[in-house]
Amino acid sequence: MVNLTVFSSLVGYGGYFAGFSSIPLIARRTGECIPGLVLEVDDSYDTYQWFRNDIPITGANSNSFTPLQPGNYTVKITVGSCPPATTPPYKVFTCLKKSTAVKTVCEGYLNIVPAFTSSTQTFVPSTVQIITPPTNGTAIIDTTTGVIGYVPNTGFTGTDIITYKFCGNDPEFVDCEEITLTLTVAERPVVNDATLRICFLQSNTNMGEFDLTGANVTSQLGAIKKYYPSLTDANNQTNEILAPTNYIAPNGIVYVRVSNANGCYRVAIITLIVFQPVKSTVLVDQEICIENRTTLDAGPGFSGYIWSTGATTQIISDVNVGTYWVDLKTGDCVTRQTVNVYATQQPVISNIEITNNGITVSVLGGTAPYSYSTDNINWQNSNVFTVPRGETTVYVKDRFNCAPIQVTITIPNLVNVITPNGDGINDLLDYSALANKSDLVLGIFDRYGVQIFEGNKDTGYKWDGTINKTKKVSTGNYWFSITWKETKNKIPVRFSGWILVKNR
Repeated sequence: MVNLTVFSSLVGYGGYFAGFSSIPLIARRTGECIPGLVLEVDDSYDTYQWFRNDIPITGANSNSFTPLQPGNYTVKITVGSCPPATTPPYKVFTCLKKSTAVKTVCEGYLNIVPAFTSSTQTFVPSTVQIITPPTNGTAIIDTTTGVIGYVPNTGFTGTDIITYKFCGNDPEFVDCEEITLTLTVAERPVVNDATLRICFLQSNTNMGEFDLTGANVTSQLGAIKKYYPSLTDANNQTNEILAPTNYIAPNGIVYVRVSNANGCYRVAIITLIVFQPVKSTVLVDQEICIENRTTLDAGPGFSGYIWSTGATTQIISDVNVGTYWVDLKTGDCVTRQTVNVYATQQPVISNIEITNNGITVSVLGGTAPYSYSTDNINWQNSNVFTVPRGETTVYVKDRFNCAPIQVTITIPNLVNVITPNGDGINDLLDYSALANKSDLVLGIFDRYGVQIFEGNKDTGYKWDGTINKTKKVSTGNYWFSITWKETKNKIPVRFSGWILVKNR
């Protein structure tokens, strides 16, 4: 410490500070640099204010100060009524920082990039120097970048140590650091790619539920495996698959980061394959007569069959109309296939046309070709029959040869001539015998197709050869049409023909 002699306040200015015999100076109490450096001035002054780079330091108001940052330090002091005085600057530097670090060498080389552990300065490449070289490898400084390239000796695994030093880029208060780096030279795990195959999900046949942990990607004990959707994620350890035992995915690839206790890793690929449903190509929907039975055949080539009926055979028989399913096993996968047995659509007699010579049957629905009969024994392809007057039953079936549909109709007596002269013989065209038929209508038309009479309940379904019961029609041929629906099954029937009217 520099001793400064204090004179009486009556002494005038002489030199640097009036009333003092010498200039106040900052001295080191202890240490050489930060940390550990303590600065001080004489403790005989009245007030003290320490500055760093001309900026006052809050709370630094004693004769000593412990700097924490490099810089130019000064202290302003006062005594009595004398004007304050400021000491000359005292340059404070940081000590050479010595630190330790550890790294793992996994790739057979390591680029060591100098970096300060606490200083905000940027290292200067030309300042990098190796203090203690490694004993189990080589270390070379790239003079342009300052990066130290370390390569372990061939075949070496274990611990190696290198000590290097570098300094920062501050033009006045340069920070320097010396790092002792302990290197663990280790091998990366040995990995192999793998493939997982799984059955499809019943809810979505394009997806499968995989247990990724079941993929054999390494045989090394103690290996740590983590799973990622992409190679970038695996290298950066982002977007980890957190539920690898029930990973739902389609066909694709998953990446496994396999690491050891030293932190070295390799990435393996798991290929995911979803088995698609395998269905029978011979098991198809069928149509049968409602009263019949059929056989369902799931076809060969499956390792197991379970039908909705409980049967475990390839073929099931005596099957009636309905919906069935069969579980078809292929390897470990099971595909459920549904099959329908439909009742055939029955044909429908849409209408029957009665003519002078017989009847014509019209049919809708079902599956052509149709067969026709009037006795359910003798069948024909033609829909035209010659039948006697009275009631006749018509039978129809389609190509499935199911139980025929049948309709009973009435064939009216044919009247071709009336002589409306009032003698009571053939005076009327009378179809009142059909009055019990539904929707019965009698129509009379002239040769031009103009209707001249309509028979209904009011007329008793009778025609007397007149128009409006007043004017007799001329002698000649007229056309009649009688339509009705058979009471039992509402089949439309039409009976048409010609009639000769003789008026005298």
